[in-house]
Amino acid sequence: MALRANISGISRIVLVAVGIITASINQSLAIEPIPTRTELCGKLQLQTQHAISEHAEAKRAAKAKALQKQATQFCAANKQAQGIRAYAQALKLLGVQPITE
Repeated sequence: MALRANISGISRIVLVAVGIITASINQSLAIEPIPTRTELCGKLQLQTQHAISEHAEAKRAAKAKALQKQATQFCAANKQAQGIRAYAQALKLLGVQPITE
């Protein structure tokens, strides 16, 4: 009888522990949705505008501004992948790490 009570108590503890672990795993796996290409175009456009204004006197600012214009046109023409690449190139010319989220 004592053995049965010990097993019952241990199984309750295990169930509670599994519940706690499952809850914490679910919270840690709460992943933010991946932004769409259209959203990424908008975020990169803002980042590029800010970077160009911050690095306006950089040697490559003119090239970055040309790439920004090209990227804006790509994004507006539903060619977001090309626009994102152009924004990333413009930012890299200015020494800025493009956002990826």
